[in-house]
Amino acid sequence: MKLNKLLHFLFAFILLAGIVSCSNDNDEQEVFYGNGFLIANEGTYGKPEGDVTFVSADLNLKQDNVFALNNGAAKLGDVLQMIAFKGENAYLLLNNSNRIQIVNRYNFKGAGEIKAELNSPRYMAFANNNLYVTNDKYQGDKFVSIYKASDFSFIKKISFTDAVERVVEAGNNIFVQNASFGFGNKITYINTSTNDIQSTITLPNGNINKIISNNQNVYAIAGGTTDSYIYQISSTGSITKTTTLTGIANGTNLEISNGKFYFSSGKNVYTMDMTATTAPTSPLFTVANSVDNFSALYGFSVINDKIFTSDSNGFTQASKIVVYSTTGSVIRTFTAGIGSNSVYAN
Repeated sequence: MKLNKLLHFLFAFILLAGIVSCSNDNDEQEVFYGNGFLIANEGTYGKPEGDVTFVSADLNLKQDNVFALNNGAAKLGDVLQMIAFKGENAYLLLNNSNRIQIVNRYNFKGAGEIKAELNSPRYMAFANNNLYVTNDKYQGDKFVSIYKASDFSFIKKISFTDAVERVVEAGNNIFVQNASFGFGNKITYINTSTNDIQSTITLPNGNINKIISNNQNVYAIAGGTTDSYIYQISSTGSITKTTTLTGIANGTNLEISNGKFYFSSGKNVYTMDMTATTAPTSPLFTVANSVDNFSALYGFSVINDKIFTSDSNGFTQASKIVVYSTTGSVIRTFTAGIGSNSVYAN
């Protein structure tokens, strides 16, 4: 489906006027949110400011506060950590609201919610017709809660002593990052046939900053004070390849697109072929300074030959989104919500 001519006109008018949210006209129109990008905006911690920004595939049309606009101005919740998809639904994980809001991914109407057995949920992934959610309460319980994807009913909880952060699927198995905020070097492999821990993978060098999945493998970027490392891990939990990023300290924000790694160190963004044996000697580009180093590259996503970066501006105002080409040139700049942390193709 495509936006009809009337909606094209309305969106264009909104953009030109600099008003991208709550007019009465917007409230009355049903927008198709496919064929574009969804941006997760955390909002300010402790306030129900989390929401979603929609941007068209050509980056020309934008709408903020997508959930509120399509659900009677209802507030989505506190800290939108991430979005996941299954079928026609999008799953919006609210970290400080202890809730997963389910919506139709194309019109963003509410379609249900998950609230049972959640305590500071962090990330989620689907595998073997189940939903796996990491929970890590500060100085509290750390566990993975498992639900049936068919009816969202709770199945079981797997407890941990180490941190539980990102979670990804590879080969229909689940891998949990036992590292957060640059500390930790372990990944737990969960067998989804039994929903028990199969093994623990310990990375030999660096502290894990992020794990992702690609082509039935898990990839972890681990940072060190001098060098960083990208590990390839099979869907059965074996380290099959190590790429040393010589001279690049504290590597993070790993993404994969069209056979290339994209990652960052500080405010520098790098790229290299996945088959390369030597690290790049210079960055693809460097993002601008922000109010603090934490904000400057708060969000980083690579989709369809577009690199999305987010400057969160200290969570005091709208995030600045800068979109780059894979050659490092700026394509588009616009604002989104407070604390934009990631972009998803829809």
